[in-house]
Amino acid sequence: MIDLYGADYSVYVRSARMALTEKGVAYRLVPVDVFAPGGPPADYLRLQPFGKIPALKHGDFSLYETAAILRYVDETFDGSALQPDSPQARARMNQFLAILDNHAYRTLVWDIYVERVSKTQNGAPADEVKIASALGLARTIVEALETLASDGPFLLGDLTLADCHAAPMLALFEQAEEGRLLLRPAPKLSAWLAAIKERPSFRETEPQRGAG
Repeated sequence: MIDLYGADYSVYVRSARMALTEKGVAYRLVPVDVFAPGGPPADYLRLQPFGKIPALKHGDFSLYETAAILRYVDETFDGSALQPDSPQARARMNQFLAILDNHAYRTLVWDIYVERVSKTQNGAPADEVKIASALGLARTIVEALETLASDGPFLLGDLTLADCHAAPMLALFEQAEEGRLLLRPAPKLSAWLAAIKERPSFRETEPQRGAG
């Protein structure tokens, strides 16, 4: 049994959960709320010293950093491969992962989704300056992903870790009006998002509240 530590609202935890589900691996989600008063508990910091989520335990083996967890899940367990065989396709998958981590997460999730959707649902005003400042980079991100995406059904043609990693972020981004507007002229990305949201791995990992 795999223990995956984290919270269902986290896009990174959901990415790992989607990969586990696609591989048909049973796992237990062990709750860790990094936004709790006082931060993560001390026993979790011994597992993940940076206090981020997720972390994974598989028997005596423990691991943190989402990209490492995704690759470990794919390479350790039976089921359909989630990484391409060819060096070029694998490099493209890793390029998607890097764009999502280095550019998309902060911009699409925190600067746009959290400000426009999550905060306002809780009664706080959106930071319009932060949203406006993020739109240029958000447009670049969407255009880059659209250019790299295949004609379907998945980002690289076949289902890979890139799909598991992108789906939670892009699904939140789409909930903001700015996200919908920026996705409208990206037909490949929009069609992919509509399709990936119908997969059991996406539906079964639906968070109970806003993400981060």
